[in-house]
Parts: sequence; C-alpha cells; structure tokens
Amino acid sequence: MRETKRTVRARVVAHTCDQCAPLAYELCASGGLLFIRRTDRGGNRPEIRETERLPDARARRLWLDVLLGRAR
Repeated sequence: MRETKRTVRARVVAHTCDQCAPLAYELCASGGLLFIRRTDRGGNRPEIRETERLPDARARRLWLDVLLGRAR
C-alpha cells in the first residue's frame, strides 16, 4: 500500500470496525474499480494508505486476504 491523500469520490463497500482498534480497513469503489484503504489512527494523526485500483475479482480476493490476516 502506498500513502496517499484520501480519494475524493469513493464509495465504501465494506469496512472493518474502527472503534475496536486504531487500525481500520475499507473496501472502496471508485471509477468502476475497487481498492482497499488502510487507516492507522495509532499516532498523532491518521495515516492513510491505499492499494492500487483493481478489477472487482482481484480486489475482493485481496479484501478476503486482509480479513483473514494473509495479506502483506
């Protein structure tokens, strides 16, 4: 994942709980593609990183890997 500014026009399709831990993930849709946004609220200010934009099937496989703790 790369550090980036938050995408202006993105729809959150799925997300992890951001109240239970300082690290949260969102599966987002923008421009017909999907990407995963990682927000770390553990420091002084939130650090946001996003994956590249991916076709639906690839992004959903990556999303499942994130949820199962298999993604790096």
